[in-house]
Amino acid sequence: MTRVFNSKIVFRTLGALLLIESVFMAMATAVSWWYDDVDLGSFITSTLITFLAGCIGLSIGSNAPKHVGEREGYVIVAFVWIVFSVFGLLPYYLSGMIPNLTDAWFETMSGFTTTGATILNDIESLSHGALFWRSMTQWLGGMGIIVLSIAILPMFGLGGMQLYAAEVTGLSYEKLSPRIADTAKHLWITYILLTGIEVVLLNIEGMPIFDSVCHSLCTIATGGFSTKNLSIIEYSAIIQWTIAIFMMLSGLNFALLIFSFRGRPEKLFREEETRWYLSALAICTAVLSLCLFVHYGLIDGQWHVNTFSEGLSHAERALRKGFFMVTSAMTSTGYAASDYMTWPSLLWVMVFFMMFTGASSGSTSGGIKWVRILLFAKAGITEFKRRIHPNAVVPVKLNGKPVQHNTIGNLMAFMMLYLVIVIITVLIFCGCGVDFDESIGTAVSAIGNVGVSIGQFGPSGSYANFPVVAKWWMTVVMLIGRLEIFTVLLLFTPALWKK
Repeated sequence: MTRVFNSKIVFRTLGALLLIESVFMAMATAVSWWYDDVDLGSFITSTLITFLAGCIGLSIGSNAPKHVGEREGYVIVAFVWIVFSVFGLLPYYLSGMIPNLTDAWFETMSGFTTTGATILNDIESLSHGALFWRSMTQWLGGMGIIVLSIAILPMFGLGGMQLYAAEVTGLSYEKLSPRIADTAKHLWITYILLTGIEVVLLNIEGMPIFDSVCHSLCTIATGGFSTKNLSIIEYSAIIQWTIAIFMMLSGLNFALLIFSFRGRPEKLFREEETRWYLSALAICTAVLSLCLFVHYGLIDGQWHVNTFSEGLSHAERALRKGFFMVTSAMTSTGYAASDYMTWPSLLWVMVFFMMFTGASSGSTSGGIKWVRILLFAKAGITEFKRRIHPNAVVPVKLNGKPVQHNTIGNLMAFMMLYLVIVIITVLIFCGCGVDFDESIGTAVSAIGNVGVSIGQFGPSGSYANFPVVAKWWMTVVMLIGRLEIFTVLLLFTPALWKK
């Protein structure tokens, strides 16, 4: 016998979340008013529509049973991104800044999923309110709408572990407090603190306050939306270093980062995933920087660095560009301090493969995540040992503890589905007329929530001319990637709907 689906709690939760969205949209409206933007009326209308829709959702879900089961949890988590994007596109669409519904949907979903892919060719032509709203969509999507809601929804008589477990995807998550709402609050306090620190530093280093706020919102969210057409390329070296460092920090497990702030840094560095992530970042930075040093020093095949000061200048530039690009790709941020498509093909192919990795589980980054890569490698090595010693018991271990077989099975299923979705996406893009290499790059970029791709969709390009069907499918893949596959695909699994 199947338990009756609690649809009222879904409407009530989504309604409460829309009220939260209307609050943040009101902040964008205030920015639009402050800068006397021409689209102020569109923001006011969008905020009122979103607020009214939230009230209707709460009304439909009034007197709903408070229990949030697994089915309701997965439905809420999957649909909240869709609902937020439907209302989040209103400021773009109503103002005429993005008059095409497909493009407005694409830009908004790219924001909330922290993908950072854009259909805009002239970002700097947008109003201050629109630029702020683009950044805010990424900031909300970074830590997760549901994690935010867990900290606030108790005011509406809602909340629950099911929502948190469905949103904080990965192989594991860590509670900072016995109460899940307190855990969410700790995560968001840290999130806000890091954002505020970056805003202050960027402003001190010469970035205007508005740009500092927008770039900080997107950096901590590992989103990649910029207020400039050239992303971070035109900013000073110190600003590029600062953004790169905060991208790296945002790629760490936030729960473990909080333990470090509480005076227990050993908990962070005791994690094998953290060591792998930082080691991989260091090695890739060293290799890419060395290649860039040679690339910058050669002109027509001749070495032209003749003085020690020139050598230091080239070394700093190569290290900065290499560290920035590796961090941006590995954390799925998608910011660019240079157009890597102008580099030798070997170098941008290296960047492409880094897009697969992601950073740490429990971070705001997309991608596969290093804990999965680590376990995948260990599982392969363990299998070789079992072949050599068939009677031996050789468990796969993580942080010195045996990993359960169902976790390995979950990992293998994830890796297989990840590859299958990439293949299907490549076929769809190719069928829409996109070149094969650009189809591969964009498929990996979409499911990893990276944003930038290769070819015409690289750092200096946009998705304005991407085929319409491909745009809609790409938004689906963005959502699947943001919720790490299972949360979305579980909705189509009959077993979820059985008792």
